Amino acid sequence: MTDAILAIDNGTQSLRALLFDRQGTLLDKTQIHFSPPYHTPQPGAAEMDPEVYWQALVDSVSQLREQGNDLSQVKAVTLTAQRTSLVFLDKEGQSLRPAVLWTDQRQCRELPPLPWYLKPLAWLPVIGHSFNTLRRRAFSNTLASYEPMLWQRCTKVVQVGGFLTQRLTGHYRDSTAGQVGYLPFDYKKQQWATPNNWRWQALSLVPEQMPELVAPGDTLGDLRPEVAEQLGLPSGLPVVAAGGDKACEILGSGGHQEGVASLSFGTTATVNVVSPRYREIVPLMPAYPAAVAGEYLCEVMLFRGFWMVSWFKEQFGQLEQLLAEEQNTVAEKLLDELINAVEPGSEGLILQPYWGAGVRQPGPEARGSIIGFSDHHTRAHLYRAIIEGLGYGLKEGLERVEKRTGAHTQLLRVSGGGAQSDAILQLTADLFGVPVERAHTTETSGLGAALCAALHLNWYPDVTQATQGMVRVGKRFEPNPLHHQRYRTLYKEVYLNLYGRLQPLYHRLAQLSRR
Repeated sequence: MTDAILAIDNGTQSLRALLFDRQGTLLDKTQIHFSPPYHTPQPGAAEMDPEVYWQALVDSVSQLREQGNDLSQVKAVTLTAQRTSLVFLDKEGQSLRPAVLWTDQRQCRELPPLPWYLKPLAWLPVIGHSFNTLRRRAFSNTLASYEPMLWQRCTKVVQVGGFLTQRLTGHYRDSTAGQVGYLPFDYKKQQWATPNNWRWQALSLVPEQMPELVAPGDTLGDLRPEVAEQLGLPSGLPVVAAGGDKACEILGSGGHQEGVASLSFGTTATVNVVSPRYREIVPLMPAYPAAVAGEYLCEVMLFRGFWMVSWFKEQFGQLEQLLAEEQNTVAEKLLDELINAVEPGSEGLILQPYWGAGVRQPGPEARGSIIGFSDHHTRAHLYRAIIEGLGYGLKEGLERVEKRTGAHTQLLRVSGGGAQSDAILQLTADLFGVPVERAHTTETSGLGAALCAALHLNWYPDVTQATQGMVRVGKRFEPNPLHHQRYRTLYKEVYLNLYGRLQPLYHRLAQLSRR
């Protein structure tokens, strides 16, 4: 085997061990699925024993070796992980409780008291809402309020990536590009907030609980000898900082280029433009750190995103699920036939994809909606309308990003599970009116992490040349001008008017639901 980089990609549903060469070619991979992907001990909870993640890492690397790969040729280890998922550790480095995942919807109802000088923040009209939401959603406040004895034993609070790093190297370190969530992180400076910053007391945290931060491409430490022996890897290998899954996905799909915007068709759908300057696209919502040191991700997200494909499959796709079993394929591939069976615009059926509301844009009161039903509409129309609605939502997000940053998008790079569908990518090109490309591999998060390691190993002198050398176009989709014109009219004259017209009704529904 040629020189290789071992990239670990710890997602919500599985962990993958990936071997990449200098050209970004995926040499081999293994995957361990989590069943179930998380546990729900109470309504809204999403938890997982972090030891499951570590054991999956050990097993997946062992399987690479069993598949005949010469792991002595691995020159560096790197990892990327789900963001906004926290692990709480005691002074021995053992987890005090299950990790709290990014899908967790619980909120702290009895917040710890604030010092007198911070209380006015909670009363301000606009800032107060974001400040109180931050405090309610931070699980550190939940532990401080309801499990104070456990919280007193909590020595470190780390992301999943930081937890795996500690196991690999013995150091409490993590990438700056992985710090997304309810943490005292200064997104603009890409470092922990200063000790006197309001974030610490608002989140019931202290600086000593945080890991040391390392820039993407720098080393997190060397692989511990006992871990190297356990994994069958050379002792002393550098473990290189990369970033969270979205940050690495954008880098691995080629999103760090002028005129390129990145779409992620994952459980949460996102649109991102990389910027050298810090800009908040939605007021009070930060620009996240990119997997390239000193750069930022100007992001807008649709919380439920391509989860809606799974929702449709479960609710209306029983036929495709049965046929998929018979044909030894996946139901999503058969669902593409529903897209192709309907004309662009779904014959007047328009969907607003707020199956999961946001914090600020849209507001927490938002609901999903579908308008334009007629007696000739079928489930095929509904499925295409779902994909189109996600496209409209992401297009609205991209326009907001472009207006704020001055960027002009000439090309879309798309990644995530939905990016494997030719039908969805052609629809996306038609709706946005610009070419759409997907990378040569579906493992774009792992490739982005490997690219960070390649820079650390000096395989390439800079990010631009590393991208040119390791990221290639898998397939390109050109927009159909006639289809784009139809989408443009529906988007401007119908879709953009929906939220403003329906928002009062959403508010009323929220009021009635609380009774």
